[in-house]
Amino acid sequence: MRPIAFLSIALLACSVVLTSAARAEDQPVGITPDIMKVTVKHGGQDVDIMREQKNDATVNPAFAKTSRPCPPFCIQPSELAPGVETIAEVEMIDYIKRMSDGDDTIVVLDSRTPDWVAKGTIPGAVNLPWTLLNPAKGASPIEIAEIMQDTFGVTESEGLFNFENCKTAVMFCNGMWCGQSPNNIKNLLKFGYPAHKIKWYRGGMQDWSILGLTTAKPSS
Repeated sequence: MRPIAFLSIALLACSVVLTSAARAEDQPVGITPDIMKVTVKHGGQDVDIMREQKNDATVNPAFAKTSRPCPPFCIQPSELAPGVETIAEVEMIDYIKRMSDGDDTIVVLDSRTPDWVAKGTIPGAVNLPWTLLNPAKGASPIEIAEIMQDTFGVTESEGLFNFENCKTAVMFCNGMWCGQSPNNIKNLLKFGYPAHKIKWYRGGMQDWSILGLTTAKPSS
């Protein structure tokens, strides 16, 4: 064998060994180039929001389905309603962090039914199932009024809602194929909630899971 050919084979073998060693040690996975984790409050406890650090991690099987029947699991538009801002993960984390740090003008809401929430939710979020704001699902005017006041900071006078001091409502559900947060948002708009005070995380738990971000069990 020629010396050059032998040297090439040796270098190739060395490269394979080094590559295998590099793969054996997981590399850091940040949220952004400058943010590794964000500590927020969930159920009164500190929780670190960060991404899964195993480089070979795969998506949660609960979000692996590609072809749920439509209807009802139809693809949502990027703009849900005029004035309602669609946000992504970095913005969602920022809202959670601000709320956790004491900004009581923000509320982050998981619009899913309790059976889904029990599998894991975004840390800092509280559960408001989509049915509770939906008259078609049995929600009474009194129940809706109580939620508007207790959850959203809306006041009521002589049967009319006053949204002057209402909270910025950041809402999500299972993702771009899920209609639960869109239902909550559309009902809020029907009640007169200002669109600019509503933020919609369209990617929801589907994208949150795909990115390997921390989940938490629902707070009591």
